[in-house]
Amino acid sequence: MDKKRTAHIISHTHWDREWYLPYEKHHVRLVALVDALLDKLDQGGEFKSFYLDGQTIILEDYLQVRPENKERLEAHIREGRILIGPWYILQDAFLTSGEANVRNMQIGHQDAKRYGEPAKIGYFPDTFGLVGQTPQLMQQSGIKNAFFGRGVKPTGFNNTVSDGGYESSFSELIWEGPDGSKVLGILFANWYSNGNEVPTDDEEAKAFWDRKLADAEKYASTGELLFMNGCDHQPIQLDLPEAIETASRLYPDTEFVHSSLPQYLQSLEGALDRDLSSVKGELRSQRTDGWGTLVNTASARVYLKQMNQEGQALLEKVAEPLASFAHLLGKEYPHHLFTYAWKTLMQNHPHDSICGCSVDEVHREMVTRFAKSRHVAESVIDDSKQVIAESIDTSGFTAYGEDPLPLVAMNTTGWARTGVISVELDAARLYLREGFTLEETARRMKEADLSGRVLVDEAGNKVACTVEDLGLLFGYDLPDDKFRQPYMCRRVRITFQAEDVPALGLRTYAWVRREEAASGSIPQNAGSLLTGHHVMENTAIKIEIAEDGSFALIDKKSGRTYRDLGVYEDTGDIGNEYMYRQPEGEQALTTKGLAAQIRVLEDTPYRASIEIRHHWEIPASADDTLDAEQRALVYYPERKAQRSKRLVPLEITTVLSLEKGGKGLHIENSLDNRAKDHRIRVLFPTDLMAAKHKVDSMFEIAVRDNEPAPEWVNPSNTQHQQAFVEISDGQTGLAVANLGLNEYEVLRDGRNTIAVTLLRSVGELGDWGLFPTPEAQCLGEHTFRLELIPYGHEGSGAFNAYTEAYQFQIPWTVCQTGVHTGPIAPLYTPLRWEGEELAFSSLKMNEETGDLLLRWYNMSNSDAELTFSPDMKSEYLYKTTILEEPAQPLSGNTAGGLSLLVGPCEIVTIGIHR
Repeated sequence: MDKKRTAHIISHTHWDREWYLPYEKHHVRLVALVDALLDKLDQGGEFKSFYLDGQTIILEDYLQVRPENKERLEAHIREGRILIGPWYILQDAFLTSGEANVRNMQIGHQDAKRYGEPAKIGYFPDTFGLVGQTPQLMQQSGIKNAFFGRGVKPTGFNNTVSDGGYESSFSELIWEGPDGSKVLGILFANWYSNGNEVPTDDEEAKAFWDRKLADAEKYASTGELLFMNGCDHQPIQLDLPEAIETASRLYPDTEFVHSSLPQYLQSLEGALDRDLSSVKGELRSQRTDGWGTLVNTASARVYLKQMNQEGQALLEKVAEPLASFAHLLGKEYPHHLFTYAWKTLMQNHPHDSICGCSVDEVHREMVTRFAKSRHVAESVIDDSKQVIAESIDTSGFTAYGEDPLPLVAMNTTGWARTGVISVELDAARLYLREGFTLEETARRMKEADLSGRVLVDEAGNKVACTVEDLGLLFGYDLPDDKFRQPYMCRRVRITFQAEDVPALGLRTYAWVRREEAASGSIPQNAGSLLTGHHVMENTAIKIEIAEDGSFALIDKKSGRTYRDLGVYEDTGDIGNEYMYRQPEGEQALTTKGLAAQIRVLEDTPYRASIEIRHHWEIPASADDTLDAEQRALVYYPERKAQRSKRLVPLEITTVLSLEKGGKGLHIENSLDNRAKDHRIRVLFPTDLMAAKHKVDSMFEIAVRDNEPAPEWVNPSNTQHQQAFVEISDGQTGLAVANLGLNEYEVLRDGRNTIAVTLLRSVGELGDWGLFPTPEAQCLGEHTFRLELIPYGHEGSGAFNAYTEAYQFQIPWTVCQTGVHTGPIAPLYTPLRWEGEELAFSSLKMNEETGDLLLRWYNMSNSDAELTFSPDMKSEYLYKTTILEEPAQPLSGNTAGGLSLLVGPCEIVTIGIHR
C-alpha cells in the first residue's frame, strides 16, 4: 500500500536553563538527561538522533560537570546523531539588542564547529514573539528556515486568508522580512511537544495517534507531518523506537520515522505542491485576543532590563570600538575577554531570564552575571582608552597655559556628538613610594593650588565649565611590570559641554593655569538657559513647567507645542510576571492637578536642570482576594481582586535637564516604591493625528498600528520597544527615548499619548502553577532615564531624532592623560562615513582574519547610499554577512574608501582587510 503521509518524530528537549527552579537545580537534571542520551546512543540500535534545543551552551553546562564525557559527546555530534547549534543560547527577541543576537549566532557557530557542524535550523521554539528582521538574519547566517511557536495564528486546513493579515493558512508559510528576505517558516501549531510521550501499548497508541495525526493534518500543507517528541525539561523517551514500531503496525498508511529537523525539511520541500501564505514583518500575535501574548514581560523586573541595556551598550558600543581603535595603535585585541563577557551577558538573555518571568533565585543570579560581564567590559574600556589617550599629541597645550592637565572626550557612537560630560582629574598626585609619611603626603595634597585655571580646547579656546573640588582621595595604579602603586591625590570634577566630537573619534581638552583666569570657572556674563519662572530654553526647544509638575515642550523650529507632558499614572496590577491585568472597573490615579515642589537644581551656560517633587499616596497592594485567587490558580483575566483601601506614600523626584546644544529634553525619574501589585507609567500626550507609529526594534524602525486588530479584546495594548518610540503627523513628530524601559503603549485617548512603563510590581510568576515571587514587587529605590526629542520633517528631521535617541543609549568615555607627543591629533577619528538614513551598529575585529568589521542598517524603506573612508592602511574593503566570513573585495572600490548602495532595511557589514 502506498504511504499517504509521513510522521516525522523528532527527539528533543526544550531546556530553559533557569525558570521555575534556580539554575543549578535545572543543571542537575540536565546532566542526568545528557548522561542518559549518551548511554542510549552508545547502544546503537534504532534511536537515530536527538536535537539539543538549538543552543550550544547546553554542551558547556554539561561538560562543566562531566568533562570526562567530552569525547563521547563529540563522537555522536560528528556522526550527526546529536544536532547542535546554531545559537549559543535561545534568546528573547524583543529584549535583546541586534548586536547581541549577532554575537549569539557567531558564538553559537564558533562553539559548534569545535565539535562538528552547526545545524542550520532557525530555532525559536518558545520565543515570545519574533522581530521583523529575523528572515534577513537567518539568510545572512546561511539558514533558510525558521521554526517557531508563537506570533502567528494559523487558520487551519484549506482556509483562505489575506496575506496582509498576519495569518497563515497552514503551519508552513513564507516569512518575509522588511528588506525582502524570505525563509520557510514552520509554526509549531500544536506546540513543540505535540509528539511527546508516545505510547508503546497498542490501545493507548491508537487513541494517541488518532488524535495527534488529526491535529497535525488540521494545519499541515502536505503529508509530511512534524511531531516534536519532548517538552520543557523533558527526559528522553528511551523507548521511542518501540513506540514507533507499534505505531507503524497500527497505521500501515502512515510511515513513522525517527527523523531530524534537516531530514524533515528535505521531505517537506520535496512535497510542497501549493503556494503558501506570505507573512510579513514582526510576529507579535497581533490577530489574537491579546491575553496570552506575554508582552508584559517587557516590564517585569525593570531593573534587569536596565542592567541589560547598560551591559549591551558597554560591550557593543563602547568596549569593542575602543579596543578596535587601540588595536590600530598596536594593542592586542582581547578576543578572549569579549567572548567571555558576551557569554556571561547572554546567559541572562533566554526568554525566562531577561523577561523577568522566573523565580526570585534566578533573577538574583542574573544580577551577579550582569555585574561580571560589566566588570570585564569596563576593564577593556579602561585599558583601551589609556592606550588611545597616551597616543594623542598633547604637547601643544603647553602654548595655552602652564601646567596643563589634558583630558580626552571619546565618542564611540556612529555620529558626531555634542553633549555635557563630567571627568575627574587628579590635579596633584603623590605616590606613597616617594617616602613621605602619610600625614605629610595628605598635607601636601590638601595644600595643592587649584586656582587660576581654565579649560581650553585643542585650539586654545576657553570652554565654560564647572569645577568641583573632591578633596583628598586615595588611588592606585596596577602596572604591567611591577607591584601595585598606591597614591594620594587632590581630585576635581570638571563638567562642561564637549562640542562636535567626531563620530568614532575623540576631542582633547586641557585644564591649564593662566594668569588672567578669574576666580571661578564660569564668567558671570556667560549666560543662562533659564528664561523665566520655571522656564528653560535653548535654540531648539523651550520648556514651561506647570504647578503640578507637568510641562509643555515647544519645538522652536516647527512651532509645535506638546502639552501636559510628564504626568504620572498609577494603576493596580493583579496579573503576573507575564501579563498585566488592571482590576476591573478601576480608575487610574494620576498626578494631574497634584501640586508639586519645584526648584532650580542647576544653572550654567551649558545646562539648566529643574527638580520636581511629587508627594503622592497610592494603595498599598491588592486586596486579600488576590491571594485567594492566586492560590486557586484563577486565570488572571478572570480575577476579581481590587486594590487595598490602605494607602502608602510615593514620592517621585523628576529632574528635567536641557543642554545648550541639546536636541532633546533629558528626564530623570527617581522613586522609592513601597506599594505592591501596581504599575507606574509616565505619560506624554502628542496630540498628533496619526493611525500608526514607529518604534525601534532589532535592526529596524518598525511601523505599528495604534489600534489593535479586531480580535484583540485585552483593554491593554502595551508593546515592546528598544531605544525609542515616536509618533508623527507627517509634518512634526515626537520621539521618546529610554534607557532599559522596554514597554510602552500608544493610548487610544484621542491624544495619541505615549505611555512608558517605569515600574510594574507583581507577586507571582504565573503560567502553569503557583510560584510566589515577592522580589518581583520591586520594592525600594529606582531611577529611570528618558529623553524627549521633537522634530520637524524638513531635511532629515526624523533620522536626526533617531540618531539622538541612539546616542542617548551610549555613555561618553572620558580620560585624563599627560603632556606628550603622539601619532594622533587632539581632534581625530580613524573612520569617516556618511549616509543619513543609515544607523551605525558595530565596530569590532574578527578573530580569525584580524580584519576590522563595521556594521550599519538602513532605517528607511528605500535605497540609501553609504560612503566610507577609513583613515588607515588597508589592502581592500569587502561586504560580508553577520557571520563575518571573508569575501571578495568590493568591485569598483579601493582600499581608500567606498560608495555602496544599501537596500531598504538592509543590514550591511563591511570588512577592512589590513
